[in-house]
Amino acid sequence: MRRISGFALVAAVLLAALTTTPHVQAQSGPRTEGDAVSARGLYQAEVPVNGQGEAERQGGFARALGSVLGKLSGDRGVMSRPGVGAELRNAKDYVDGYDYRQDQGTSASGAPTFRTTLVVRFDEDQVNGLAGALGLPIWPQPRPKPVVWLAINDGSGPRLVGLPQSNAARPLLNRAVERGYSLGLPGGGAAEQALVGAIWRQDTAAVARASSRYSPPMQLIGKLYRDKSGWTADWVFVDAGKVLAKWSVTDADARRAMSSGADGTADALVKRYGKRGYASPAGTYRVLFTGVRSTDDYLRLTGHLQKMAVVRRITPVRASGDTLELDLELVSGLAGFRRTMGDEAPFTGGEGEPPAYQMR
Repeated sequence: MRRISGFALVAAVLLAALTTTPHVQAQSGPRTEGDAVSARGLYQAEVPVNGQGEAERQGGFARALGSVLGKLSGDRGVMSRPGVGAELRNAKDYVDGYDYRQDQGTSASGAPTFRTTLVVRFDEDQVNGLAGALGLPIWPQPRPKPVVWLAINDGSGPRLVGLPQSNAARPLLNRAVERGYSLGLPGGGAAEQALVGAIWRQDTAAVARASSRYSPPMQLIGKLYRDKSGWTADWVFVDAGKVLAKWSVTDADARRAMSSGADGTADALVKRYGKRGYASPAGTYRVLFTGVRSTDDYLRLTGHLQKMAVVRRITPVRASGDTLELDLELVSGLAGFRRTMGDEAPFTGGEGEPPAYQMR
C-alpha cells in the first residue's frame, strides 16, 4: 500500500523595485499604530498571498513552513527531501500566530500597486521536532556574519559598495536573511574604496588583510558588471584565509545576479559547519500493532499511518488474532516515526524489537 502522498543608476533601479509603504493589519497580539509587522528570526517567515481567505492562508502557511525549514537546515532544496512536502499540508499545526501586512508599491507605468503579505510565526519546539523526525540537517546557531566586499561596474568603472550604499546591496542582504543568516558591509572609507582593484582581481589575500578589523574572518568577495547577456556576478567566499567556494551567475536582472552571492555563501557555510540530522536511517522496519479487533480499528490505524510524513509505504505482512504485523518504509527510521506519531495517534507503546504498539 503506497502512502498518499551608473552606480547610482543601479542603486536607483534596485530601490525602485524594493520600496514599499507598509500598513499593518494585526491578526494576533497588540501593536502600536504604524508598527509594521515583519518576519524576524529563524522561526518566522512571510509570503505573498492573494487575499485573507482560509484557502489562501493555509497555502501561505505551507510555503512559510517550507521557508523556515530551509533556514533551519540551510538547505535550499529542502522541499524536495522525503516527507517534507507531505508534512507541509499540516503546516497549520505548527503555527504559533500570524499577521497580515499590506505593501504599497509603484508599477512600471507609475500606477500604485498593492500586495498582501502573510507573516507567520511557528512554534520553535514543534518545528525542531519536525526537522529531527524528517532527518533534516541542522545549521547550528549562532551563525557567522561574513563581510561582503562587493564592487559594481555599470560601465563607468568599479566602485565599492559600503555602508553608505547599503540600499544598492539590498537584494543580496535580504536574500541572506531569507537563507537564515546575515551579511555585513565594510564602512566604505577612502582606504577601503581604494581596495576596489583588489576586489576586481579577486585578490583574496589583499581583501582579507583589509578585512582584519572586522569579525568574523570571513569574506564574500564579488564583482557585478554588465555583459552581453545582462549582468554577471563573480564570487569568492573565504573563511580564515581559505577559499571555500567560487561561482559565477549571469542574469538579465541585476538583483537576481547580486542575490546569488548569498546563496553560494550559505551553501558553503552549511557544507562546512552544518550537522547531519539526528533521526535514524531511512529504510523498511517491521512494526507490530495489537488490539486490531475490527475493520474500524484497521481503518483508524492505516488512516493515521498514511497521514504521517515519515511513512512512505505500508506493507501488510501477517495478521494473527488481534495482532497486525506491518513493514513500514520510513524516511527517518523508527526515531522519526515515534517523534511524529502525535497525541492523536490511535496507538501507544513502541517497546520491544520489533516495536509493538497497542490500539487505544
